[in-house]
Amino acid sequence: MLKKPFIILNLISLTFIFFLNSCGIYRPVDAREFPPEPDKRVQKNIEEGRGFRAFGGGKKGGTFDFASSNELWRATLDTIDFMPLASANYSGGIIITDWYSDGSNNNESLKITIRFLTNEIRSDALDVKIFKKDCNAEKDCKMYEESGELIIDIKKSILKKAALYKSKNKKPYKVPSEGGASSGNSIF
Repeated sequence: MLKKPFIILNLISLTFIFFLNSCGIYRPVDAREFPPEPDKRVQKNIEEGRGFRAFGGGKKGGTFDFASSNELWRATLDTIDFMPLASANYSGGIIITDWYSDGSNNNESLKITIRFLTNEIRSDALDVKIFKKDCNAEKDCKMYEESGELIIDIKKSILKKAALYKSKNKKPYKVPSEGGASSGNSIF
């Protein structure tokens, strides 16, 4: 009984190998015909029209945007680091905090939503919304969108920090001496 499935499996394997060999998909090769470096082998296969590339064709590498390299994103997280985060989605460009109360008034809490409209450090790069929740003693809560100075203060703080982070990433500007040669002193 055990020999029958084993024989059938061997026959299927042999048929499959024969099929691959007759179609030209499988063919033995001489290792001396191909360079040992993988990049050169890939290039040779592409030139000869063999093989294929998925997910981007012939592109090598890619552009990767990481949250740690985006000054605006980092500055935003640093500005609201005292608040618990409900969601932070870099690729979606949104940060949502959880409800926060500083403890001075337990009946009042805030929630901040920050949308990134661009990665450039400018005043219209952020859409900041603040929601306020006021609850009475019976835990009857009313929620509404806050407007005013707090939104402007948060935007200013984020933009200042982002500009500071960006300036730290640049090489310092050297002030030329009076003779025209660089003195080596930087202004940073």
